[in-house]
Amino acid sequence: MSLVKPAMRGLLAKRLRFHLPIAFGLALVAAVAFKFTVTEPRKQAYADFYKHYDSMKEFSAMREAGVFESVRPTGK
Repeated sequence: MSLVKPAMRGLLAKRLRFHLPIAFGLALVAAVAFKFTVTEPRKQAYADFYKHYDSMKEFSAMREAGVFESVRPTGK
């Protein structure tokens, strides 16, 4: 009673034909999921923030706090 020899010839090509489309499909699903769950909300958050952001008001607040060395606060 002898054991049947494993089919080694063409094994890599056979396994790649099965696993490669699955890998590409999962990668595509992961990329689409990342785009819509991470990047789109992040872009929307930045857009919402800069919609009401006043850079001159922020600059004035930092100037009054003494953050800048080249610009003195208005009181001094």
